[in-house]
Amino acid sequence: MHHPPATDLPTVVIGAGPVGLAAAAQLVARGIEPLVLEAGAAAGSAVREWSHVRLFSTWAEVVDPAAEKLLAPTGWVKPDGATYPTGGDWAGRYLRPLADALGDKVRFGATVTGVSRRGRGRVVDADREQQPFTVHVRNADGSEQRVIARAVIDASGTWATPGPIGGDGLPALGERALGERISYRVPDLKDPAVRARYAGRRTAMIGSGASAFTALASLADLAKEAAGTHAVWVLRRGISGATFGGGEADQLPARGALGLAAKAAVDDGYADAVTGFRAESVHESGDRLVLTADDGRRLDPVDEIIVLTGFRPDLSFLDELRLGLDDRLQAPVELAPLIDPNQHSCGTVYPHGVKELSHPEPGIYLVGMKSYGRAPTFLAMTGYEQVRSVAAALAGDQEAAERVELTLPQTGVCGGTGLFDEPADVRVPGAALVPGGVEQAGGCCGTASAC
Repeated sequence: MHHPPATDLPTVVIGAGPVGLAAAAQLVARGIEPLVLEAGAAAGSAVREWSHVRLFSTWAEVVDPAAEKLLAPTGWVKPDGATYPTGGDWAGRYLRPLADALGDKVRFGATVTGVSRRGRGRVVDADREQQPFTVHVRNADGSEQRVIARAVIDASGTWATPGPIGGDGLPALGERALGERISYRVPDLKDPAVRARYAGRRTAMIGSGASAFTALASLADLAKEAAGTHAVWVLRRGISGATFGGGEADQLPARGALGLAAKAAVDDGYADAVTGFRAESVHESGDRLVLTADDGRRLDPVDEIIVLTGFRPDLSFLDELRLGLDDRLQAPVELAPLIDPNQHSCGTVYPHGVKELSHPEPGIYLVGMKSYGRAPTFLAMTGYEQVRSVAAALAGDQEAAERVELTLPQTGVCGGTGLFDEPADVRVPGAALVPGGVEQAGGCCGTASAC
């Protein structure tokens, strides 16, 4: 059978979020044909799920340079770079037009179910690196197909796999059975149905990242208007000087304000903090829910539970590839030491690219939130730098691939989306960078892949 040379094959990009579409734009700029496979029905499907949350970075920092050049001939009007978009703004005013500009290079309703080398399972060495990749896809109509690719860039994010209640990383006993009463998203309290779910009720909120800050501050605002509304903030660790982030010292002012708003929720009595509580089980008591810790402590009954304990990568469809991943973070081994949350904040992680993102299996790259594994510190601009470097490497421009073209600000804490819920034309001097598409306790977009 005749097979086309690898250079004639597309580079498959998994995910049409901010980093995936930026990857496609970078590939187009390098003369490489991309094929973006997106499981959802529209660009930025994950971002749209936190459309009500405002980013703590400005428009100037959430538009990829190559994407902007691709959009310019279409008549696209770039938003005011000094203003702050919501997730909905980001998806509607940037990601959707970018996907439109890419045209048939983006396929929606296309879920990647497996990636391998053509004719070579994980254990086969012979002639392995000379074989292209085979990407198995399940379409929205249930049909299946196989795409042959020269390289694969996985920008699928982590949004679909949020962390569980259990302090040991496993679902708490009873968590799955009570799933309808447990949310893993920052609530949109402007939605009447969501507002009714939490108004006048007692809610346990588990998590300690930016998404948790957002939810705490939102529930505090609701408590000011709806009597009986109260939050119980459950932390697995104690409260220290760093718990609420960088505050006024944060070089991203909107992010600093987010931590201060969460602190105010506790100080003003709208939320109680319970520390050192590692949940082991959850069960019903009458029509309420009771959380029990691994040390036997029980929380007073609550009506609802919100879990914002970060995200983790879905590696199942990459199982036939030879990935080099850190045992703890599930991030590429060269990248993991740079993003270890025990050692680093966003500002101390230097920009990185193809060198840190490479695996024993040449030609596969995990980028964006996916590249950070379980680390909760991803910024979208970091993802844009990643895919610029990867595209340069795929084009054979090693000098550009190794060149650093991004400077990160020094910050005391990072990850997640921002609360900064002011009018869209508000300006905060000095704000830069944005969480990647997932809301991070873990991304933005990570809320958010970014984020």
